[in-house]
Amino acid sequence: MRHPTLLLLAVMTLAACDKATDAEIAARDSTDVPAGAPLALPVVGQEVTRGDLILSVTTRGEIKSEATAMLKAEAAGTVLEVFVRPGDRVRRGQALVRLDPEPLQLALEKAEAALNAARINYRVEIDVDSIASGQPPSNARREFVTAKAGIPTAEVNLREAKLNLERSVIHAPFDGVLESVKVAVGERIGAGQEIAQVVDLLNLRIEARVYEQDLPILRPNGEARISVAALPGRTVPGRIAAVLPLVDSASRAGTAVVRLRGDGVLRPGMYADVELEATRLPDRIIVPDRAVIERDGRPMVFVVRDGRAKWEYVNAGRSNGRQREILPDSATGVQPLQPGDTVLIDGHLTLVHDALVRLVARRENEQ
Repeated sequence: MRHPTLLLLAVMTLAACDKATDAEIAARDSTDVPAGAPLALPVVGQEVTRGDLILSVTTRGEIKSEATAMLKAEAAGTVLEVFVRPGDRVRRGQALVRLDPEPLQLALEKAEAALNAARINYRVEIDVDSIASGQPPSNARREFVTAKAGIPTAEVNLREAKLNLERSVIHAPFDGVLESVKVAVGERIGAGQEIAQVVDLLNLRIEARVYEQDLPILRPNGEARISVAALPGRTVPGRIAAVLPLVDSASRAGTAVVRLRGDGVLRPGMYADVELEATRLPDRIIVPDRAVIERDGRPMVFVVRDGRAKWEYVNAGRSNGRQREILPDSATGVQPLQPGDTVLIDGHLTLVHDALVRLVARRENEQ
């Protein structure tokens, strides 16, 4: 059995070691931040820029494809091969379905034989006329004999048989993706029966509804920014292709057509938020809209200089919801901000003038 005095000494020794360790840690930490030094607050900044401020109209619309085709059989026959499945990407001119060509080939040969027989009948009758009269037949006589022999009808039948043989293979009319394939090998189909649906996912459009008071300020060929639920936090660029002339009498809204390029994620039928360029204000001093806050009822921004947040009262101009123009002071004409200055957009709402700050990335500031 251990002596109580020895146990007490062991406990006291461990406690001393722990205290020494705590003291070492405190001493080490004190070398990082001097005692009494102010703490630099983490903030997020963004540069002031000079450029065009684009004012916009925000609306909503449905994404549509510029080309959606339901392919139908143009000749009757039996499906011999199906080369594709729903969801396949296809190129223009690619073979999708092939009908059994043998019956169509036989119809072509039959039409060729009928035309040859008609030409023989024509030649026999013309030759008889020439021998009997001793004179070549007149043009009127030739036209009559041609029609009597059935040559025009036989020629039309031959062209139709050739066309039907060509139509035994159904091709993709443009680049796209197959939405559906509605026939199977061995199926007997008739002319006009649906074969497959092809959708162009590259060339897309949005028919955005715009209130009548906003229609005159839209700029054809102006920029558009599209947001969809499938791409959170991202926007897709587009262009205003046209502003249609009619205004709906009930909703008092017209239509702006926006064209955009598909990226593999956007799909016809999706609803999108659309920001349409309305007016472009050239050569402006621009800050993020979040940088402008109010103190004492006046707009101001925090500018980072020498590691400190300095507030500057500003003459805030127009905003598009993301960016705002900063105008020269109305009294002095002085512009307080210059391109390249850093203004704060996060972590600045409760700052005081001349606060010590540390610029960080947004993610670090949110943790």
